[in-house]
Amino acid sequence: MPRPRFDSPRLLFWGPTLIWASTWHVILYQLAEVPAMHAVAWRFALASVLLFAIAAWRGEAWRLPARLQPWLMLTGAVQFGLNYWGVYEAERHVPSGLVAVLFSLMVFGNAATGAWFFGQPITRRFAASAAAGVAGVALIFWPEVMAAGARPQAWVGLAFGLGAVACACTGNALTLMLSRRGVPLVPMLAWGMAYGALGLLLAAGGSGAGWRVGHTALWWGTLVYLAAVGSVLAFLLYFKLVQREGPARAALTGVLVPVIALAVSAAFEGWRPSLASLIGMALSLGSVYVATRPARAT
Repeated sequence: MPRPRFDSPRLLFWGPTLIWASTWHVILYQLAEVPAMHAVAWRFALASVLLFAIAAWRGEAWRLPARLQPWLMLTGAVQFGLNYWGVYEAERHVPSGLVAVLFSLMVFGNAATGAWFFGQPITRRFAASAAAGVAGVALIFWPEVMAAGARPQAWVGLAFGLGAVACACTGNALTLMLSRRGVPLVPMLAWGMAYGALGLLLAAGGSGAGWRVGHTALWWGTLVYLAAVGSVLAFLLYFKLVQREGPARAALTGVLVPVIALAVSAAFEGWRPSLASLIGMALSLGSVYVATRPARAT
């Protein structure tokens, strides 16, 4: 009987996609008890501890050279600090659906950084499929997108959302750059998440809000899930996908995550799809299928 492949392209793509689709619902239990900045900080603090433990168990040199620490600090700040903080701040000012649409734009940001810094070409088929996928996500959340204009500080939410997307794309490029220089993935993510969590905790402490944690079993259980599964496992799979397929193709997960997350919402939160959202889902799924099909031999 053949052994399962834990580095297969399908697992690397669908693993983080399905995991992150579930975290949209799980995060609600975190935010019910503590502010967003605290929840994200504790999530990545625990995730970094787990990653350091994995590195030690595997015998990897988790004490990375001092010359790499500024790069790791920068990567952690943008990928696991500013990125996630920007997402939660954006949702304070605009509907979450609009934030999902903004994050689907990562496919273009990642494609651009892949082309500029790593020489990975952007094919016309990929560009057209990515545009169709983003249009599908926008169609799914069209009522929320239209409602954003009625909010007095919608521009603030848009600024935070676009800033978070820029940070995510920058973090992806920095992680790929470091991995191509031979930095092992597990210790690199461990240091990055540690720096991201530390920055958020310092910001939370400096704001006068203190360091708050939840007090229910549900809060601690969801924290463990978000750290171990939503952060450690998902990011390990995702960045292995980035290394193998490039940042643009990996960002297609952002087109599918909202679709699957809404299916979870329908099951647990009573969401009911409209005709427009069903068309948008079909368009998003179809676009990813076309973008990931092997190129025809010529």
